[in-house]
Amino acid sequence: MTFSIAAADPTTGELGVAVASRFLAVGSVVPACMPGVGAIATQSYANVHYGPEGLMLLAEGVVPAEVVERLTGADEDAALRQLGVVGLDGRAATFTGGDCFDWAGGVTGDGYAIQGNILADAGVVPAMEAAWLAGAGAGFAERLLATLLAGDRAGGDRRGRQSASLTVVCEGAGYGGSGIAVDLRVDDHPDPVPELTRLHGIHELLFGTTPEAEWLQIDAALADDLRAALARVGHPAPAGRGLDGALAAALGAWVGNANLEERYPGGARIDPVVVAELRRAAAAA
Repeated sequence: MTFSIAAADPTTGELGVAVASRFLAVGSVVPACMPGVGAIATQSYANVHYGPEGLMLLAEGVVPAEVVERLTGADEDAALRQLGVVGLDGRAATFTGGDCFDWAGGVTGDGYAIQGNILADAGVVPAMEAAWLAGAGAGFAERLLATLLAGDRAGGDRRGRQSASLTVVCEGAGYGGSGIAVDLRVDDHPDPVPELTRLHGIHELLFGTTPEAEWLQIDAALADDLRAALARVGHPAPAGRGLDGALAAALGAWVGNANLEERYPGGARIDPVVVAELRRAAAAA
């Protein structure tokens, strides 16, 4: 009762699942990802054991096609299940049980498994595949979202819309190096896929990165600009020269309040996104 993509980028080490459904909190059931190992989507009367058990098999070196065979072969209700598996090396497999409700099916390629059931028609999965292939070169999370949106706009779940989620993992990525680069859910919404895209935009603002070569030096002119903006948003710093202690303290306080500390840990160079966000906040104050 869902459509999804499980995908991998062997070059960057990113793995992820994007999924949408006319089902409350689909992100609590379908996706299972392990950094450095693989990604799995389990749906259609989902067997929630497929996720952790399948990831363990991938971690042991079992290829996705065999993972599918082992999981479904041990499941007496396999005819009702749907499953997509992708490994870090890009090998992928998809399975649709014979008793899944129409339209149901899936497709695989290098680095992706796309599948859905109770879909509007047979065009949903091809629309998703075309979007994934067209997105080569885009950011991994953005590519997953574009694929999900293509399936949604092609008709998606024929029962309607309710929830969506995006999960991306990569070794060493995410807050504090947790390995979880993105973990976003829209549990109940009339148009969940665009809402998921909106949330991802906020996530990128707070946790994205700008190449350090593009960071700005806080010279005298920029320091004066920052002082003026900080005063307008309620974090005044006494007049001074350059990045002195008072300005550093006021800037650090605002950055922490805005949850932008991942983009500016302090120092004489600053991510331009932080500067732009401070200026935006000051203009709106």
